[in-house]
Amino acid sequence: MAGKLDHLRNVALVGHSGAGKTSVAEAMLFAAKATSRLGKVDDGSSVLDFEAEEIKRHISIAAACHHFDWKKHAIHFVDTPGDDNFLAETRAALQVADSALVVVDAVDGVKVGTEKVWATAEKYKLPRLIFINKMERERADFDKAVREVRDILKAKPVLLQMPIGREADFKGIVDLVAFKAYTFDASGKATEIAIPADLKEEAEAQRSELLNFAAESDDVLIEKYLEEGQLSPEEVLQGLRLGTLAGNFVPVLCGAAPQMAGISLLLDAINAYLPSPTDRGPVTGVNPKTKAEVSLPPDPDGPFCAYVFKTVADPYAGRLTIFRIYSGILKSDSSFYNANKETMERFGQLFLPEGKGQKSVESAGPGVFAAVAKLKETVTGDTLCEEANPIILPAPEPPKTVVTFAVEPKSRGDEDKVYSSIARLIEEDPSLKLSRNAETKEILLSGMGQVHIEATVEKLKRKFGVEVNLKTPKVPYRETIKGRTKVQGKYKRQSGGRGQFGDTWLEIEPLPRGGGFEFVDKIVGGVIPKQYIPAVEKGIVEAMQEGELAGCPVVDVKVTLYDGSFHEVDSSEMAFKIAGSMGFKKGYLACQPTLLEPIMLMTVTVPEEFMGDIIGDLNGRRGRVLGVDADGNLQIIKANVPLAEVLHYQPDLTSKTGGRGTFEMEFSHYEEVPPAMAEKVIAQLKAEREKE
Repeated sequence: MAGKLDHLRNVALVGHSGAGKTSVAEAMLFAAKATSRLGKVDDGSSVLDFEAEEIKRHISIAAACHHFDWKKHAIHFVDTPGDDNFLAETRAALQVADSALVVVDAVDGVKVGTEKVWATAEKYKLPRLIFINKMERERADFDKAVREVRDILKAKPVLLQMPIGREADFKGIVDLVAFKAYTFDASGKATEIAIPADLKEEAEAQRSELLNFAAESDDVLIEKYLEEGQLSPEEVLQGLRLGTLAGNFVPVLCGAAPQMAGISLLLDAINAYLPSPTDRGPVTGVNPKTKAEVSLPPDPDGPFCAYVFKTVADPYAGRLTIFRIYSGILKSDSSFYNANKETMERFGQLFLPEGKGQKSVESAGPGVFAAVAKLKETVTGDTLCEEANPIILPAPEPPKTVVTFAVEPKSRGDEDKVYSSIARLIEEDPSLKLSRNAETKEILLSGMGQVHIEATVEKLKRKFGVEVNLKTPKVPYRETIKGRTKVQGKYKRQSGGRGQFGDTWLEIEPLPRGGGFEFVDKIVGGVIPKQYIPAVEKGIVEAMQEGELAGCPVVDVKVTLYDGSFHEVDSSEMAFKIAGSMGFKKGYLACQPTLLEPIMLMTVTVPEEFMGDIIGDLNGRRGRVLGVDADGNLQIIKANVPLAEVLHYQPDLTSKTGGRGTFEMEFSHYEEVPPAMAEKVIAQLKAEREKE
């Protein structure tokens, strides 16, 4: 079994959106005869981009797993999204992969998305290959793409190949390792040709550099190379493999996925240079009972351990749970222990995910992506193991959302259905967040970008038949006072039988910001009986729910009940509650009421060249910059900015920085709205209330 494990590869395909990752994955499946025809993203025939939203937008939205065999090796891979809106899926895939195949567009070169996935691969110390795709396209430039890998990604590229011809004249590849040249037919089959004369000199120079890199990976090889000036083909492969696994350099290949050019050589390179689970070594977690560190090697005979990195919510088939196995063997129709939920989970059939479909298997072991259906408790981020050998593997922090929309059901009365259906989608996509704002009475859906939210709404309709409108969320304004007053609140009603009587004297004054509400009982001598005093407070609290200024909740107020009177027969809790409410409403307007707005703490990270523009933009949004810290070439700007000014900040930041800026924001505090602006906001809030 160990030998079998050495021949297993586990790879995440990553890159900028539009680089052609899914096309490369489809070409690999077709070359390995795992699919009978070449799936294409543009005509919707891809087996990996199968969700309706992916077909409509021509981008990957969700990570998709598949597997195939190539020359006695089993390759399990996950094709990931490159769009910023869906990078949480990509990061989850990189966490469980043993290696990464980074696809770079020969036309566009290294883009922002490439930088982001590269940084994540670096964080997990994943060995990588780079495949420069779309060599047949107009303006394809192999040398420029390699330069950008070196300059932007700060990587050491080692060319394993050179293209023959460029753009429409791209017709083959020089393999610098074997020092042979190939053309490819429509099925990807390589035919050897002579290395073109005009490329011979450069190919020899590049091969010499490749040999240097291979030799430097191992003391024995460098000694031999220095003495003899050459290495055997096996030694070249060994040196390149050692250097790739150690992260000393990154092998670079090229091709054109839709034409199948270079795909067979790419598959050979995956086998030759990327790690097996054995090469990656043990996985480390914590025993939840003893809190001791636990290390599990990728041993089929060891205790079972797997990590759930993806969940697919299906209204008919139930939940499909996809996990990476690190240790032990899992068999169909058995059970495992969920260490996070401290519960046993039974399951039926074990599957290997194959894009949209699944293949039933009897068992699966280390390095494999497997799936089971209809688990009751398990969600993304959970560790599955044996109860006798519990372990929890580290789960990444969910990313902080950057955009929020109010979600309004198209059909009245569907609020609960909307809430429960979105909750199901969050099982599938933990980078979404759902909340209800009690003040604005809105359902709020937060995500990684507008496209993320729109795709979620499309999926909500398709999977659960729930249609919603997206709106800009209301800002939860509040009201407070700046002055103080003493006021009488008196309620007296006489009609036929028993009347109603409650009489209160209140002192109303401001509290410091964040002080909330304070009620002080200063009644002496029983002028108001004790049993009625809580009712006075209740009346005031209810009146504070909707301030007299703009109908917003009132905060930071102290009310003292210091005098009053009662009637032996007509007084009641209800009468004193109404008296308290009336007194507060009357006195409130005499206390210089003012409007407060939420202020957010924003952390904006941008490359240095954009810092001036971004600070200027934040100042223009009534922001107050608190400080700037450097992190390499990046500048981290911290600022307090009113929420009303940054409801649509994400697309603005993207356009100002070419997608290279990121931000996080969290609630900080409330501040007074400037008077001129307060007038406009109050008028707008009153108009909205009248409409309702």
